[in-house]
Amino acid sequence: MNIIGPDALLFGIDDIDAATQYLTDYGLEPIGNGRFEALDGTAVIIAPKDDPSLPAPLETGSMLRKTLYGVADQATLDAIADELGRDREVKRLQDGSLEATDDVGFVLGFQVTVRRPLSLPAEAINAPGAPPQRPVNEIGVEGGAQPRPRTLSHVVYFVPDAARTEAFYAERLGFATSDRFTGVGSFMRPVGTQDHHTLFFIQTPPHMQGCEHFTFHMGGPTEVMQAGNHMVSKGYQSFWGPGRHLFGSNWFWYFKSPFGCNMEYDADMDLHDEQWTAREAFLSADTTQAFLLQPREKWAPMGPPPKAAE
Repeated sequence: MNIIGPDALLFGIDDIDAATQYLTDYGLEPIGNGRFEALDGTAVIIAPKDDPSLPAPLETGSMLRKTLYGVADQATLDAIADELGRDREVKRLQDGSLEATDDVGFVLGFQVTVRRPLSLPAEAINAPGAPPQRPVNEIGVEGGAQPRPRTLSHVVYFVPDAARTEAFYAERLGFATSDRFTGVGSFMRPVGTQDHHTLFFIQTPPHMQGCEHFTFHMGGPTEVMQAGNHMVSKGYQSFWGPGRHLFGSNWFWYFKSPFGCNMEYDADMDLHDEQWTAREAFLSADTTQAFLLQPREKWAPMGPPPKAAE
């Protein structure tokens, strides 16, 4: 099934004003009707938690109400409807999308993707011993830049049964496992992308089920740092990062959010195809990150550095 990746995440929110401000500060563009878009049209959609048009929440009260996947074409939509319709209700909504529930209770949507093609330069580096990626007299960074997120990258779930979750996405929707943390959860990608993962899930007790974090891709590690520093300057709480993961190799910086979960910036994720063999490791500080940096306020070397950000 040619599923490309998440087109949007739909949340039922306690504080719409705080969520609106947060998503705008994060760099998403407010389009209207609670929709906030990245450069390619992928989005976060927010509504009041008691909005009757929202899918019902999980019993845990998670604010994430639906993960809406983009697919390549109508034929893929029809194939998903046929496959999932064998053992569960599949709704066909007025906008042409499908809605169903996975094996552990998360509501999924599927639509012909709304992603717009992007034609943007990536961050380029110059390194001794390699041909220059950035030409002579072209500068590498500008002070004060506020880069925008390019595309919705992935979502991470807390799940009560990681093995059952992995089996559902592999056997029913054709996702492949890129890597796995032993006894904890798996990184998975659908057929329509080579990104290391668009879905990761973590085994937790049932009362914790919900969204752990979600993220958008940036244009490179410098944009992750610039965007993250902008969020720190706005007073948002840094949760983890900046740093670089091992599984996926992506740079990361996580922040606390008004969505009952964390929200991340990432960049430079590994790409894989069917020739890739999934790795497995025990979850630890050494296997979740290659290194971890600690943000500080800017300073010049004329005195002691300021205290690191909390």
